Amino acid sequence: MTATNDLVEEPAARFFVVFDTPSDIVAFERHYNDVHMPMAKQLPGLRRYTRSHRPTPVVGDPSYLVVMLDWDNMAALEAAFASEVGQRTAEDAENLKRFATMRGMIIRLNEV
Repeated sequence: MTATNDLVEEPAARFFVVFDTPSDIVAFERHYNDVHMPMAKQLPGLRRYTRSHRPTPVVGDPSYLVVMLDWDNMAALEAAFASEVGQRTAEDAENLKRFATMRGMIIRLNEV
């Protein structure tokens, strides 16, 4: 007798943010490290937080900072963003925009 898994796992979800070089690196880093990052790390269900300064692009334009936040699935990511901490973190991102252009996207990780 073989066991079957009737549950289909939803792919993992990732919030991906790219920051251009800040106009004031010291002020950006201070705010990011002291305010924004500690808040973001409190997002409910967050599984992994990855931060890379000045990553070397293989293809595409260089960036100052790339941040990736991972959840088990899209529902968990959506719940995190809808939470009180998620709303405060999103509001605080506006403070970072004073120093650097940022681009973000949400992706499903369809690993095979």
